[in-house]
Formats: sequence, structure tokens, C-alpha cells
Amino acid sequence: MARGTTAADVRRMARRVLDLCRARGLHVATAESCTGGLVAGALTEIAGSSDVVDRGFVTYSDEAKQAMLGVPASMLKRHGAVSSETAAAMAKGALKNSLADIAVSITGIAGPGGGSKKKPVGLVYFAAARRGGKRLAQRRLYGEIGRSRVRAFSVVQALAMIETLAKAPRR
Repeated sequence: MARGTTAADVRRMARRVLDLCRARGLHVATAESCTGGLVAGALTEIAGSSDVVDRGFVTYSDEAKQAMLGVPASMLKRHGAVSSETAAAMAKGALKNSLADIAVSITGIAGPGGGSKKKPVGLVYFAAARRGGKRLAQRRLYGEIGRSRVRAFSVVQALAMIETLAKAPRR
């Protein structure tokens, strides 16, 4: 877990997100790359989550992003898998290919390798979208804090974005 964030904290946050979505009749989908399904895992660890969680897409490769979420190959070539554009396309694709009302996506470089000057280890892009409504985007540069910590911080960020969209008024 991320420093200052315990497994119990993540469970409480996931439970809060599920309770909020349940109360508002909202369903959730995740589109994850560098977290490899950890956000969906955090949500589905809570009993009764099946009435909120519609599905999770683990799209680690560019080919999976294209096939499962409809991320255009041209976008991946132009901006790369780790970009705000790709994160937004992943969230949009998760909504299109699910029954969810809210989708969150995560793409980044958890490390320890794979970084560059332009895209260093610890760089993560997030997008969240509510069907017919608000969209959010975040860029985080966690730094070289270790793979597990980058992923743990990313789970917390994604859950917070779902919570924000669940609280937003319907359009």
C-alpha cells in the first residue's frame, strides 16, 4: 500500500464508493493498464459489489486497448499508451463497451523500468467519465517510489474520481 494508505483505508474507500453508487443506482466499469485490475479488485473485494460493478477491462498491451476499448492505433502511435489522450479514449471505450454509468481508466509507468525523460517512471494518467455527463482527467507524477506504491496510489486516485462523478448531478 501507499505510505499513509493502508489496505483497510482502501477497503473503506471502496465500500464508500459502492454505497454511494448503489444509493444513486449507478454502475461502474474500470479500464486498467498499469494497475492490472487492482481497482476492480478493490471494489469486488467488498461483498455485494456485483450490484454496482459491471465489468473491468485489463488492457495492458496496445492491442488490448484497441480490441477491447476501441482506442485508435493512430492515437497510440501519436501520443503513446501513457498519455492523457489514451486515458480519455480508454474511459470512453469502457463506457461504450459496458452497461456502466461511470468508467475510470488508468495508464502509466509503474516501473521500475520503462521510463524515459519525456515519460518517467511514476507517471500515471487517469480519466473518468459519466455517461452523458461530466468527465475528469488527472496526471500524477509519483516518481520512482516503487511499483507497488505507484499502483496503490493509483487505486486511491481512481476510487476518488469514481466518487466525484457519482456525487455529480445527473444531466
